[in-house]
Amino acid sequence: MYSREEASTIKRKFWTTFGQYLSPHLSAEGLKVNWINYRTGLKHVFFKMDNVDKSAYIGIELHHPGEGIQELFFEQFLELKTYFHSVMEEEWIWQPLKYDDESGKTFSRIYLTEPNLNVMKEADWPKLIQFLKPRIIKLDEFWADAKYSFDALR
Repeated sequence: MYSREEASTIKRKFWTTFGQYLSPHLSAEGLKVNWINYRTGLKHVFFKMDNVDKSAYIGIELHHPGEGIQELFFEQFLELKTYFHSVMEEEWIWQPLKYDDESGKTFSRIYLTEPNLNVMKEADWPKLIQFLKPRIIKLDEFWADAKYSFDALR
């Protein structure tokens, strides 16, 4: 078992390594981007990558404090679902207003997981990178076009 400090060091090392794999890639709009802390430009809309319960996770999370507004954002994503899946080239899980985070707040998400990948095992890092890298790049490609659909909700 790892101490909290050791676990933090290993995770930081993974995300640094992951960032190095992505650093040569420009965004779909030709800009340099911080892939790990991707900025959507919309408050309460996040692209998140993580390793939870020994599974890789990538998703779009909607954390708007007002459930009604959050539902509107999710509905707008639903309008783009066909386009989203065509860009991503796979089906993702769509979960409206059901997931409670560690602070007890409900949020919506569109996500994909890959089981049996553990950031604490360096041998899993290549598979984690293979899972996350192409998907965050495709999310950016999707977002380069889709973000304009949310202008009325800003």
